[in-house]
Amino acid sequence: MIFEQFYLESLGHASYLVGDERTGRALVLDPRRDVEVYLESARMHGLRIAYAIDTHGHNDYLSGLSELRLRQDIEVLGFAGADLGYDNRSVTDGEVIEMGDVAFEVIHSPGHTPEHVSLLVYDRSRGEDPVLLLSGGALLVGDVGRPDLLGSPDTVRSAAQDSCHTIQQLLWRLGDHVAVYPTHVRGSLCGGTIGSRLSTTVGYERRTNPVLSRISSSEEFVEECLRLDHLPAVPPYWRRMRGMNLGGPPGIDLWEPPALVPSEFRRHRDAGAIVVDTRSPEAFAGGHIPGALNVGLGPSFSTWAGTVLPEGARVLLVLDGPAQLWEAAWQLLRVGYDLPEGWLSGGMAAWRASAGEMDMLPLLDVHELRSRIEARAVNVVDVRQPAEWAGGHIEGATFITGAELPARLDQVPNHNPVAFICSTGYRSTVAASLLAPLRPGRVLSVAGGMSAWTTSGYPIVA
Repeated sequence: MIFEQFYLESLGHASYLVGDERTGRALVLDPRRDVEVYLESARMHGLRIAYAIDTHGHNDYLSGLSELRLRQDIEVLGFAGADLGYDNRSVTDGEVIEMGDVAFEVIHSPGHTPEHVSLLVYDRSRGEDPVLLLSGGALLVGDVGRPDLLGSPDTVRSAAQDSCHTIQQLLWRLGDHVAVYPTHVRGSLCGGTIGSRLSTTVGYERRTNPVLSRISSSEEFVEECLRLDHLPAVPPYWRRMRGMNLGGPPGIDLWEPPALVPSEFRRHRDAGAIVVDTRSPEAFAGGHIPGALNVGLGPSFSTWAGTVLPEGARVLLVLDGPAQLWEAAWQLLRVGYDLPEGWLSGGMAAWRASAGEMDMLPLLDVHELRSRIEARAVNVVDVRQPAEWAGGHIEGATFITGAELPARLDQVPNHNPVAFICSTGYRSTVAASLLAPLRPGRVLSVAGGMSAWTTSGYPIVA
């Protein structure tokens, strides 16, 4: 058996290729949209991708099933209980997909979503026992998939009960030796306590997973799953992903986003395109194009671009250099945006040379913030995750988690200048760039964030 995991840090996402050496066929599970990584892996191993399947209708990214089918003649599998809008070969709970010495047993494993399936993998060249579980969003490293993504409190409780039943069945059936490879891994927002390892075993989770320790009592397990205050806030773009995935995401018409000289860039901006400045918070604060959003290119870019960009946004990029173009473009494509309309040729140096208008974003250090708080001359708005806020925050601060900020801008206090704060300064500058055009000269970001505040010995309240 040939097995490969593909980890995408920006989404906390893992996808998989499992191949059979005897027949030269392979299956891909939970593919992302940039599918060349699977085709290249299959090519290097001398395999042909024969099957592809999603474990569930994902909320956090767009699936690459459509892209794979456009690139290669494959059979897309889909669970019979899912309402899928794309052509697929229906598979049912307990069905076994044979692929030479490798076999996949479909296990309906609801909880994270109603239609969720996991694949139990057998390597018959080594014996008849299962060797690994591709668990999707059911069993995670140190956690289980969150149950709260699809509706009302009654729906959430029902999902938690389904999750309890799923985990009980898996633990009852599978031996400690079975390796577990989830789709939602380190960095994903689909759990609240996901561990840093990218895989685990049934035995390790049985002994160490804090949620599974309550499995002896179904009621206690459900109540633990329903303890939602430790879960990350859901970014706005998630509301669109599931429906698009179940219906079948459109294929991508790949083309090269053009380099635009400042005059062309300005014309696109004036015609309604949104400028996304991917430089660091410090560079953005020192001078940026008026109205630009600052989403620094890095592991968090997809999530925060999907938070501050409206659906269907036309995007222009400001980059540190042309080598970053396709990294930014793919991060946008993975969360449902079109390719950028273009990028600023020559970067901000060219914009300055063209006498382009500029804005600045004041950065406060924590000592100046402390002085302003004591003088009652600033409103502090904390945009961290709920668990971070609960762990300790500045007394008197307003809490609006960043994922909710675009819908709650009117709730940001207005009687003083606003200082946004997060843990280090990345998220606070994203937030500040969103509000600054609406309140010119009255929006600031705190450099170093709560990390610098606590390191300086300033007080917090829980």
